[in-house]
Amino acid sequence: MKYSVKISLLFLVIVIASCTTEKSTDRAMSKSESVFPKGEKIDSPNFAGTVWLQMMGANDSTLHARFGNVTFEPKARTNWHSHPGGQVLFITEGKGYYQALGQPARLLKKGDVVEIPRNVVHWHGATPDSEFAHIAVSLNTDDGGAVWIRPVMEEEYYKISDNK
Repeated sequence: MKYSVKISLLFLVIVIASCTTEKSTDRAMSKSESVFPKGEKIDSPNFAGTVWLQMMGANDSTLHARFGNVTFEPKARTNWHSHPGGQVLFITEGKGYYQALGQPARLLKKGDVVEIPRNVVHWHGATPDSEFAHIAVSLNTDDGGAVWIRPVMEEEYYKISDNK
């Protein structure tokens, strides 16, 4: 029950945050511009390619969850990793992949949602020809942060993109 309430509350926060009261004349908005800030470029060995991150919400939240907007340039991706508390991805722009270890990769597009159970080893990132953005929600963060394993090898990545 607690898990469903947390997901519902986080989804509500994301929906409310995406609403804007600005008039279109107040802000020129291109067709591909996201309602969420792109954030800062990540400099981390846990990602391949260029990735930006904009954390959202309070760091000391009583929700025991952290969430942020993650934007990947084409071909960029996370390393294989897991989350002790689980994770949810809300796809907001572009095309990308999600793959759980030992499973076929899934092609993702705007509007898709991925629910990742606790401790499932996986990766996610952009297709070779599209930028990709999602709101990543790490759940039950009191159980610990991401556990990084290893890079997604070029052969693994391109085998997927060749089959899609």
